[in-house]
Amino acid sequence: MGHVLLVNGGVGLVSLATSAAAATHCQLTAVQGLDPALSLIAKRQFDLILTDASSLADDELGRFLALDLSRQGHVIVTGNTGEQRGNRGKGGRVEYLAAPLSLDGLLGLMNQALLRTPSHEIELGGQLGGMLGRTLRMQALFENIRRVAPLEVGVLVQGESGTGKEMIARALHRLSGRTGDFVAVNCGALSPDLLSSQLFGHERGSFTGATQLHAGCFEQARGGTLFLDEITEMPLPLQVYLLRVIETHSVTRVGGTREIPIDVRVIAASNRDLQHAAATGVLRQDLYFRLLEFPLAIPPLRERREDIPLLAQHFLDELNAKHGTGKRLTPHAMSVLFNYHWPGNVRELLHTIRRHYITAGEASEVEIRQATDQPPRRRSSDAPKPTPHLGGIAPVSLPAPSALDGAIHFSVGMTFEEIEREVLLKTLVHFHNNKREAARVLGISLKTVYNKLLRYRSQGLIDEDVVGESENNGRAA
Repeated sequence: MGHVLLVNGGVGLVSLATSAAAATHCQLTAVQGLDPALSLIAKRQFDLILTDASSLADDELGRFLALDLSRQGHVIVTGNTGEQRGNRGKGGRVEYLAAPLSLDGLLGLMNQALLRTPSHEIELGGQLGGMLGRTLRMQALFENIRRVAPLEVGVLVQGESGTGKEMIARALHRLSGRTGDFVAVNCGALSPDLLSSQLFGHERGSFTGATQLHAGCFEQARGGTLFLDEITEMPLPLQVYLLRVIETHSVTRVGGTREIPIDVRVIAASNRDLQHAAATGVLRQDLYFRLLEFPLAIPPLRERREDIPLLAQHFLDELNAKHGTGKRLTPHAMSVLFNYHWPGNVRELLHTIRRHYITAGEASEVEIRQATDQPPRRRSSDAPKPTPHLGGIAPVSLPAPSALDGAIHFSVGMTFEEIEREVLLKTLVHFHNNKREAARVLGISLKTVYNKLLRYRSQGLIDEDVVGESENNGRAA
């Protein structure tokens, strides 16, 4: 929690500061009189000190600025401060602003002040791969990662899409002391047959097309860590074999008979309620309890709003360093980011910063009017004309569910293949890209869903993330 000191604020400034402090989860201390303020400054450290110059006599403002403010955070002086602008204070962090301040402006100042305070900027020495967080929940999560990383226990990571589950897994691997590779597999990105071969490997000639021996991910991660993302998307028969591999520390390739010893730490993750998945049979209970040696829950970004300014500034700093620029977020932009609900979590915030960095062009300030650029809902009468099905279809991604009305639009001249594709993709949107649910509703097999998506991708009709994404060997080729 940040700490803000307001010195000699009038009714309007006190009201603004109270609202801004509540919105940024800061503790506001308001005092009247310079001497009580000086006493507090001598005893405590504040992230932001705010005072109205018009409420202080000239000698009082001089005494205030003569203080050693190096232990303090940011100092804001508002009002008629023209005569004092040359005095930067011993701390060098004094900023002079004309009155009156707006709420958005004050919100931005508070967020910027928190960012500039070293005690609140938690990067953790790079040990956690650049994960940032100053909230108590994130600090507790970081501490649990440190504690469990060196231990030979399984970890089950649960968090919404975009919260950074793979970053957690990589941090656990980095701090574990294991010398083998980190291998990531998205269990929802591959068809069941491909997933089996990808995980456990196969012998040459074990099935049609198996022209070469393939060492699976368990063998590739020998001495290291295997990260199984979206574990609830794994078919039940494969869950049975996965449990056996974990318990026996050995794997048999598809089509093989020899058991191969392995030393692999397994970390599993999902964006679903794992307890509910186990209770409903989506995830085998014996596998659930085997993986649940140490659970880690990542809070969504909307539940740790204090971290939004920190993360936003971090992403912008990375872009500035990469491109040799010095852009900064406006106070209004920071306020917009802070108040948005972020359904896509940290990943959505990152993409938002990147998008507005680009659109800012040569400007030194990055302004954000709205955090999301989702298109408005389209009425059926506004449906676009059918696109020719030969050679003229641009690759598409699944649109966000909030941008859809659930209707499927058909037009005269569409081919049956186009209609089938429209139905499948809209069904996937409705079920948030849950392929198992889409297959159930459409009355087709999960394998059929994957085969169709792989064909669409090979034709350049959909992006890879519709089929599924993984940063390592989990992609379908």
